[in-house]
Amino acid sequence: MRYRVLRPPYCYRWAILLSALVVAIAAMVSAFSSADGAPAQAPAPAAKAVATTPDGLVRETAREGKFVALTFDDGPDPVYTPQILDALSRAGAVATFCMVGTNVARHPDLVRAVLSRGMRLCDHTLSHDEDLSKRSEQRVTAEIAGCWSDLQVAAGADVPVPYFRAPGGIWSDPVRQIAARQGMKALSWSVDARDWALPGTAKIVETVRQSVRPGAVILLHDGGGKRTQTVEALNQLLPWLVAQGYQFDWPG
Repeated sequence: MRYRVLRPPYCYRWAILLSALVVAIAAMVSAFSSADGAPAQAPAPAAKAVATTPDGLVRETAREGKFVALTFDDGPDPVYTPQILDALSRAGAVATFCMVGTNVARHPDLVRAVLSRGMRLCDHTLSHDEDLSKRSEQRVTAEIAGCWSDLQVAAGADVPVPYFRAPGGIWSDPVRQIAARQGMKALSWSVDARDWALPGTAKIVETVRQSVRPGAVILLHDGGGKRTQTVEALNQLLPWLVAQGYQFDWPG
């Protein structure tokens, strides 16, 4: 059995021909303009690919080039957060502070201080439960949304919280998905300074110097324990990073 070949009505066929003619004329005009010495419009710079890994975690800076993103976890702390803010200001650096809700509620003035210095906020859950990935969806939502709410109340205004970081860097699909529903990127790191282990100032400095690379997201702490070593290391690392040609950026 033979099937009849259906052809579009003549009006559509003429429309297609006219469209092709318009495109051809436009191309000729563009070529003539370039040949006549008119400057051709430079192509728009390509946007950087989203700085996430296949697991959906942010581990790179927002901009390409010799940039690093400093991040501080487990604060705010009334002793160490102000010292770190002063060190950052002296170096002209920016950083992201991943705050725990219980500390936020105790020290709302420090949240405002962080924001007044031009830093960014990150949700680090309400209670820093390192078993968060094992909890129910309801519990995970309460931990993430609870910290976000505390940050808003402490700031005294609607403030952006672009990132969420899981306690201990322990992730699960539900944790990532719930953070995304709250409008936050899943923030990880590419350089762990291991300052949480209190290895000594010199070791913290050495770890960062050996591991840092363009685009690195560096994990440090301003809370969760004694952070004198972190402050001392930061006072050495900031001028060293500047001397190496690094600039400071946000996570991607």
